[in-house]
Amino acid sequence: MADAVVGTTLVDLILAAMAIELVVLRALRARRGGRAVTLAWNFAAGACLLLALRGALADAAPAWIAAALAGALVAHALDLRARLR
Repeated sequence: MADAVVGTTLVDLILAAMAIELVVLRALRARRGGRAVTLAWNFAAGACLLLALRGALADAAPAWIAAALAGALVAHALDLRARLR
């Protein structure tokens, strides 16, 4: 049980680091005039995958894990669509 708590805490720290990175990268892209839409979809996909991992480590219901994985799929599809335009 203690290992699961350490694992979920680590996932939480990674999600926080990703959020900080997203804010910094969006600010840098805004100054350069770049599009940050694909960055947001990419972040959302990764965050959903991490939430699925967190759910698995915390023994969440399979429906919650499946919902996080489905969210990752949708975010990946939107990321691809934005990149291919």
